[in-house]
Amino acid sequence: MIPERIGLFFGSFNPIHIGHMMLANYMVEFTDLHKVWFIVSPHNPLKEKKSLLQDHHRLDMVIKAIDDDPRFEVSDIEFRMPQPSYTIDTLTRLSERHPNTAFSMICGMDSLESIHKWKNFEMLMQNYRLLVYPRSRFTGGQHLKHPSVQLVDAPTIEISSSFIRRAVSAGKNIPYFMPPKAFEYMTLMHFYE
Repeated sequence: MIPERIGLFFGSFNPIHIGHMMLANYMVEFTDLHKVWFIVSPHNPLKEKKSLLQDHHRLDMVIKAIDDDPRFEVSDIEFRMPQPSYTIDTLTRLSERHPNTAFSMICGMDSLESIHKWKNFEMLMQNYRLLVYPRSRFTGGQHLKHPSVQLVDAPTIEISSSFIRRAVSAGKNIPYFMPPKAFEYMTLMHFYE
């Protein structure tokens, strides 16, 4: 039996934007993945938490963004794990729960460059494939040639959640930068204003 191939797209999604959606779309259509799961992280240990919206609000925005697209799923698995969450722990737990699934981690060149700072990164790279997409100004660093690294030629998308937060805070109307239902929810709830 061929295992289902799932790409895990980790992020705080604070908020989710069209760049995230375009990348997930690319991964499921231009690689061998069957699906992409959005793993909403409570707190990235390498990032500040001060501007982070509450977990359930970020999860709700991702749910609204994927809008029943059968190629995508959302997971809150890290909400029930010790904080801060570490990618290797999540991968291990998912692999135990889904033994017939081949998980790959989706990450950018920036993450690959700093992966040596991650908990048990050697084990992660030994046991999981990394689908690495380009990020401007990043080259991937010393692990670019690792056998588990597969470079994907996804379009470079210069949009970030921090840009969205700054724009909303400044009173800008930016509906085309986010999936419509996620934008509607963010606006209704007055997030980042």
